[in-house]
Amino acid sequence: MSQLIAQQYQAIHQQSAVAYADDHQLIQMLYDGLIERIHSARYALEKGGKIEQKGSLISKAILILEGLRAYINLEKGGMVAENLDALYGYMVRRLFEANYQNSVDLLMEVAQLAEEIRAGWVGIRQDALVYLARKLEETSC
Repeated sequence: MSQLIAQQYQAIHQQSAVAYADDHQLIQMLYDGLIERIHSARYALEKGGKIEQKGSLISKAILILEGLRAYINLEKGGMVAENLDALYGYMVRRLFEANYQNSVDLLMEVAQLAEEIRAGWVGIRQDALVYLARKLEETSC
């Protein structure tokens, strides 16, 4: 019973977070969800060989990656956008391989890539906020 209540609370919390998030935060939430699904798939594989659960989690991770790819503007993003699109494609292929081979190593490879991209994304936000604060300070003087 208490687990059901906790799950309901988590669902409400996530809905609230999404409702008040800006575009940057939404992308960060997608990265968080991607990383969580990959680690959960690893756990399902390592702790009892829950193959069906692992497959479902990897499928969700792939859907998140495809959602992230949809955000990429290849026309305006230039080489950075092209490289990110290629990296997401590589990650999807590695997840398919991880699913087929039941490979924890491949899952962890993709998790590490996702964690590095997420860290960069978070860093971009902090840099942008500092830049905006400086611009506001300049205009108010």
